[in-house]
Amino acid sequence: MNRNLILVAISLFAWGIGEGLFIYFQPLYLQEWGADPILIGSIYSAMGIAMALAQIPSGYLSDRFGARSMMIGSWIIGTLAAWFMALAGSMPMFIVGIVLYGLTGFVVAPMSSYITNVRGNLSVGRALTFASGLYNAGAVLGPITGGFIAQTLGFQKVYLLAGIIFILSTIIVLFVKKDPEIHHADQESIQSVGLLKNYRFLAFLGVAMVSFFALYLPQPLTPNFLQNQQEYSRSTIGILGAFGSLGNAVAMLALGNLGAVTGFIIGQVWMLVFAVLFLTGNSPVWFGVAYFFVGGYRLCRSMVLAIARPLVHPKQTGLAYGMIETTASLSIITAPILGGVLYKQAPLSLYQVSIILIGLVLVMNLVVFSVIRKRRQHDPQH
Repeated sequence: MNRNLILVAISLFAWGIGEGLFIYFQPLYLQEWGADPILIGSIYSAMGIAMALAQIPSGYLSDRFGARSMMIGSWIIGTLAAWFMALAGSMPMFIVGIVLYGLTGFVVAPMSSYITNVRGNLSVGRALTFASGLYNAGAVLGPITGGFIAQTLGFQKVYLLAGIIFILSTIIVLFVKKDPEIHHADQESIQSVGLLKNYRFLAFLGVAMVSFFALYLPQPLTPNFLQNQQEYSRSTIGILGAFGSLGNAVAMLALGNLGAVTGFIIGQVWMLVFAVLFLTGNSPVWFGVAYFFVGGYRLCRSMVLAIARPLVHPKQTGLAYGMIETTASLSIITAPILGGVLYKQAPLSLYQVSIILIGLVLVMNLVVFSVIRKRRQHDPQH
């Protein structure tokens, strides 16, 4: 396996530990600052806006100037954001840190492009899910520790520890070498037209955007549901979050060898199970099993990139990935607002509506990809 891919994966493993310390508790810390569900949803939307605005420019710049510098910049900004949140003395300052951390999402497209280029003999899906799987394996360790620290020492100490771990992760990524020349047998990508004229790719973007919205909807306010409606402690919520990270890791590492479309469909089924179990759950064990299936969302994110890769020219990989991540960010902007409204009206409606939407999206994708497969069988050149 390529040395650079291994270094990126190790750095992501460390980053996963650090992010896992606080990511499941952010809505609870915001609530402690005095934010209500709609404000929390709006804050997550602001973070999504920051991510959305950054994706396409970062993908374009990574194609033009290389992904390594973009990656290093993101690691540094993320580390600074963690320290900003750790040292915040008021909710507005903390919110600025959250939005700044959201801005680091611009790394997704360049990093995915870099991983694609250094994957060696691995498939695109396998390379992306390997790196993401290491990140999520690290994230398994974070929530349990974060929950214990939050319960005993308070949330601020959680962010201080995360900031230290992020520094170590950044040091590791500095040893990654600059982008290699593209000389894969990547000629399965026959599209050389501009992406805005690549109608197959644009149609797929629409499918991805609708899918991401439905899959993300039940996630942001689930920690609040566990604390407010189920009356679980922070440490218990941390343990449940660890089950979520474990599900992410298993989905990435165990299912990464599946075909991209198959993985995409399985990921949606997993998220449907997540929503159903949270709607019907009544015990920590039940919710732990439910959280395991949130790994379907991460699996879908990686498989969408793998599906899109053959639709574009190799030199457009970064920009194409940026456009895909922008569609994902749009779901992060819009879904939490709807989620906040649903949660405020009736907490369980968050999962009832999610089940309906995910079910519709699953049927839509089964039909779309079935039609595409039949067309290819009749016209191999299509």
